[in-house]
Amino acid sequence: MRQAKTRRGGSRHRPWPLSQRPGYLIRRLHQIHVALFQEACGAFEVTPLQYSLLSALAVRETADQTTLAADIALDRTTTTGALKRLAARHLVERAVNKDDRRARLCRLTPAGAALLVKIEGAARRAHRATLGDLSEREQAQFIEMMQRIVAGNPSRDSASALFD
Repeated sequence: MRQAKTRRGGSRHRPWPLSQRPGYLIRRLHQIHVALFQEACGAFEVTPLQYSLLSALAVRETADQTTLAADIALDRTTTTGALKRLAARHLVERAVNKDDRRARLCRLTPAGAALLVKIEGAARRAHRATLGDLSEREQAQFIEMMQRIVAGNPSRDSASALFD
């Protein structure tokens, strides 16, 4: 195997192992969670994103798509697509806002509310399984650390990072 090339000043480039990179680990953790969610909730045919939208609507009762996108920290286009798929399954209603014809107001249908009740236990199991290798104390600390990172970066999302 060839030795790493030396940089100016004689120092060698040392690769940064993926297993030590926060971004890589966060992406892998997300992949793991999505797989666990699918295992636990696959019978409901709902993605984690759709579950988040259903949950946000349950709290808000009625909301426009832009507000829902902000609630779940996603771009409006992705949120709109997910809401359209939920509406096609009659889990969400999307009506034109009479005060702003450009906006759509969304709300859970009775079927959507019933599905949310049915999926809740399985979704919680998936979330617990995601952190299952940590003690209860470590889980609480990990959640708190993630909340701090998120709170410290309120305006950073993938869309803004691409265009800044």
